[in-house]
Amino acid sequence: MKEVLLYTDGACSYNPGPGGWAYILMCEGKTVKDSGFFENTTNNRMEILAVIEGLKRLKYKCSVTVFTDSAYVFNAFTQNWINSWQANNWKNSSKKEVLNKDLWQELIELTLKHEVKFEKVKGHSDNIYNNECDKMATNEIKEHVKK
Repeated sequence: MKEVLLYTDGACSYNPGPGGWAYILMCEGKTVKDSGFFENTTNNRMEILAVIEGLKRLKYKCSVTVFTDSAYVFNAFTQNWINSWQANNWKNSSKKEVLNKDLWQELIELTLKHEVKFEKVKGHSDNIYNNECDKMATNEIKEHVKK
């Protein structure tokens, strides 16, 4: 099974507002980068979408390490929030509807196709790939908002 490193980031101006997502996917010495824009969104949606878009790029079952600076994404999987939300009919611990259910459901489906583990990286720090994803996501906003 191929080993894949997936760095992701999302960005949003005004939250909600214009947003961007980005990923860098590395496997067997090859690197693929992509990013995108949404006119009206939230930072959390962009963080989730970055992971979704990266995983969608994979054509075969892989062992994937996802690097994210999003506590929301990281904790959802490592603190078993995902399982609790599903068991509680998509209600959170406050008995309120889980936000971004549509994206979480899509992400869950994608994680089931691969062996996925999540690693937390510190945002805006010394991780060059996270910093590059951040720049790509924020550039999406800059490029689209100025038009």
